[in-house]
Amino acid sequence: MTDRTSAPGKLTLNYRSDGHCFSRWNVLGARLAALLAVLGVGLAFPPVSVAQTSKPANAEKTHDTAPALSHDLSGVWMQYPEGDVPGTPGMNAVNQRFRPPLTPWGQARLEAARPLVGPKAIPGEENAPSLRCDPDGPPKLLNHPNPFEIVQIPGRMFMFFEEQHIWRTIWADGRSLPKDPDPSWLGYAVGKWEGDTFVVETIGFNDKQWVDPYGDPRSEQSHLTERYRRLNHDTLELQITIDDPKSYTKVWVSPPKLHKLEPTWEIAEWFCVIDEDKAYDEVVRKPAGVAPSPR
Repeated sequence: MTDRTSAPGKLTLNYRSDGHCFSRWNVLGARLAALLAVLGVGLAFPPVSVAQTSKPANAEKTHDTAPALSHDLSGVWMQYPEGDVPGTPGMNAVNQRFRPPLTPWGQARLEAARPLVGPKAIPGEENAPSLRCDPDGPPKLLNHPNPFEIVQIPGRMFMFFEEQHIWRTIWADGRSLPKDPDPSWLGYAVGKWEGDTFVVETIGFNDKQWVDPYGDPRSEQSHLTERYRRLNHDTLELQITIDDPKSYTKVWVSPPKLHKLEPTWEIAEWFCVIDEDKAYDEVVRKPAGVAPSPR
């Protein structure tokens, strides 16, 4: 996120690449960046920074060794900006290059998707669930270049996402996954330590969201596995595996994605507000989606 602040009392735009809306008209910068990328306009994405900080920028860091930190994932984490798709920095925790073939059901869902970014984007025809303010869920939440905070307490781990101000519970008290969970946006998650890796398994998703911003489907049969490993004080590794036999013919295993600890960041307020969303459509998205007139 890059802040672009005008004079006092004027509009503040936080530019993002995932095409999502958030509070106080920050939605304008987010979607405008995505649409300009679709239209081929070059955008520079500087290093991402969060809007609110509570500690001095020169806060002292300690570089503890990995073994001492192996079971402590606490902190605000931001993924490294390297990505596979131009104009969408960092959006490869779910990596398109490793996607297995789709089933007929999955192919039909993908063909019906009109994302805001990527090769399938068609300006003016976007139908991403986020345009309706539908809540995102994993793994899409983990794929977007937005920060999240991990808080650990006995028997539970919480993940607080800046995007849509979503929070998630991962049960770590030894319980098993439920036999027949009710489908939900976030699913039902349990986690356990395997050596220095925290393994999270989630089931019970609904099929109303995508697994990434490009329209790849997520069905109610999806079984998501996340593997978190703290490599050193400042670096968290996350690997995502998707086993969804209704959508894909094979298990989808993405390479590990690195995240950087941001000790001075606080999770900012970012809600999807339907009135702002509709106003953005009329003022920014639809006009920006019109192709320029030939000269």
